[in-house]
This record gives sequence, C-alpha cells and structure tokens, in this order.
Amino acid sequence: MEGREFRSTDDDKAPNVAIVNQAFVNRYFPRENPIGRKFWLNGRDKPATDIIGEISSSRTSDLTQEASPEIYLPLWQATAFSKHLVVRTTADPRALMVAVERELHAIDPTAAVENVKTLEQIRDDSLASRSFAMRLLIGFSLVGSALTLVGVYGVLSLSVASRRRELAIRTAVGARREDIHNLIFGEGFRLIVGGVLAGLALAILLSRVLRSFLFEVPPTDPATLIMVGALFVGVALLACWVPVRRAARIDPVEALRYE
Repeated sequence: MEGREFRSTDDDKAPNVAIVNQAFVNRYFPRENPIGRKFWLNGRDKPATDIIGEISSSRTSDLTQEASPEIYLPLWQATAFSKHLVVRTTADPRALMVAVERELHAIDPTAAVENVKTLEQIRDDSLASRSFAMRLLIGFSLVGSALTLVGVYGVLSLSVASRRRELAIRTAVGARREDIHNLIFGEGFRLIVGGVLAGLALAILLSRVLRSFLFEVPPTDPATLIMVGALFVGVALLACWVPVRRAARIDPVEALRYE
C-alpha cells in the first residue's frame, strides 16, 4: 500500500469500483463514511476508483502481524498475474482438490494450478516458526519447573533431616503432628511464594520479548499470571508433602537417642 495516493474528491467520474477493509478505512478515512469516496491506485492521471463497500480486516499474508489495508477489486479490473480460488466444502477438502483441478483444466487446459492448500495448512505454515519457538519455550519451562520442584523437595528434605533433634524435642514437649505439619509447610510455602513472586516480576520485565509469541493475549494479563502462579504454588506444595510426612513421623525417643 505504500507509495500510493489516496485522496477524497467530489469528482463524479468513477469508472472503477472497489471494496476496502477496516484497516484501510482506519488509515485513510478515519471517523468518516468511506462509501462513495474515491482514491487513485496509480496516480491522478488514471481513472479514480469508487469505494462501494467495507469489510472486516483479515490477515492474509501473516497471521502473526496486524491486519494491513487491503483493496478488493472485481476480477475484470484486477491486473494480477495469479488468481486465488477459494472453495468451501463440508466434505474432506483433500478429496475435493482433484475434482477442482479437473474442472479448472476442463475450462482452460493451459491453466497452471499451484499451491493447493487447505486453510488449516495455510494457517499452520504461517505460524510454523512461532509454534516451534513456543514449543521450545514450553519445553524449557517444563524442565525448569521440574528442577524447581526437585529443588523445593530437596531443600525441605535436608531441612527435616538436619532438624531431627529440634522436631523430636518439639514432639516430646507436646507438639502435635498438625503443629509439625504447619511448621514444615509454612517453611516450604514461604520458599515457594518468594520464588513465584520473583518469577512474576521477571515475566513482567520480559513482557516485550513475550509479546511476539502471544496472540490476542497481553503478556501482562492479570488473570493468566494469577492462574499460573496459583497453579505452580499448588504443585510445589505437593512436593512438600513427603518431607512434611517424614517430619511428622519422627519418633522423639529414637531421634534423641540417635543424637
């Protein structure tokens, strides 16, 4: 669309017509009714084109980019070398491809039919690089989460092992199993919440990098951040369960005798 002139005029001579999308209207006719307005595709020395309709914006070249201004011309006005035929069917589109090619060659045997794809294939091709990057990030995230959970489990297990005497004394002087549970769980909970808060802060700082991998979702979406944080806290607390049970099962007599 760059380098072309778009101006409104009151000239009534309009041999050509076109339909434009919402992105075109927002750029060249903001806050105006585009129907009936005129523009020139190839300079003022060429006939003007009348806008006769407006449609919603679509992403035809790259689904990861914002919709760009587009002009839709009648077939007899378009000068493009190639044409696109879109066929809608309720059956399997792959089974219909051969029939469509056969009918096109029946009309024009010299017609070259190329790049026959379904809309799903076009979408997947457009998002292939982003999908690979997202899978890679998800893989790293899962590995990092697993290492974090193992770390939480290891820290709490080491804490329980090193505090056997303390826990035995607490039990001997009347501490109940619930008290030991709360003590170890509280220690693990503080560790987990601190890590989650640090991770959320880092995610917000890196939001500009994450923005290119997201679609229709802001990188700092509060609902998403809260849900992921709560999910991680819940899973990490499960990693605390074994050390907590081990701490509650300490026999004070055996622990003190061992010490």
